[in-house]
Amino acid sequence: MAFFILILLGSIWGASYLFIKVGVDGGVSPVTLVAMRTALAGITLFGMILLRREKFPPRRAPIWKWLVLLGFLNNVIPYTLITWGETRISSGLAAILVGAMPIFTVILAHYMTHDEKFTPRKVIGMVAGFIGVVILFLPDFLQLTTLHAAATANIFGGLAVVIAAVSYATATIFARRHTKGYSHTFIAFGQMLMASIALIPASVLLEQPWTLSPTAQALVSIFILATLGTAFAYLLYFWLIARVGATRTSLVTYISPVIAVILGAVVLNESLQWTMVVGLVLIVAGVGLVTNLQLGGTKGQPQGIAPTVKNV
Repeated sequence: MAFFILILLGSIWGASYLFIKVGVDGGVSPVTLVAMRTALAGITLFGMILLRREKFPPRRAPIWKWLVLLGFLNNVIPYTLITWGETRISSGLAAILVGAMPIFTVILAHYMTHDEKFTPRKVIGMVAGFIGVVILFLPDFLQLTTLHAAATANIFGGLAVVIAAVSYATATIFARRHTKGYSHTFIAFGQMLMASIALIPASVLLEQPWTLSPTAQALVSIFILATLGTAFAYLLYFWLIARVGATRTSLVTYISPVIAVILGAVVLNESLQWTMVVGLVLIVAGVGLVTNLQLGGTKGQPQGIAPTVKNV
């Protein structure tokens, strides 16, 4: 059962990149798409909290302050950058770049914590991951010598997604420190709430969503992205952690980029270049090294650092 849920979660998060691409290509501006996503996901998660009869912390509890920060680092910044980036690069490439997030987490943890320092294994993994990222950008860098406009757009789109991965990594460090003892459903809802409070006014001011003419396909994709790819995926993720441990759950890090690349090629007819295959292999290998992720081990006993998986 757990193996099936793991594959299901990896497939859902991999498909999220496709839904984002369909949304922005269907006439929904990036900030508006993310505002719709966080609002719908927040409503869904709030319903789950009511069904589970969970209690909210007091209004003056410190967790609300950290939820504001996590809402920006874990939702506003990465969701918006990934969505904007997918207006310039393929959904598969975006998924591969976000897959490098655990590598950035290890780098930040070295400087921001006292017990997660570099080791030779981690350094090798980081080097492999960065080589993979460079290879992904290689075709566009080579075209820059001819001032190719598409190459420039691709590079900016890719850099936006890389910054999103760094933002996810930063959020992971703070989340590990400041969310212990709280319901995972509440933490997810709190982040969506704070993100929506920032994104809805931003959408109104920057993009005037009432002037947009989205396709029905785009609206359906955003709905699925919010309810299935965001709210429901969180429940699957924490169900897995409770039953098989954080390390085995983190195997989803290997699944979602592969699913995203396959769906992008099959459904959206995105080209599959050799640089994407090589970059994906190097980044996945790098993630395995920096996290010491293994198939073995027992529940609750991770080998090395199990990365906090991020919902794209």
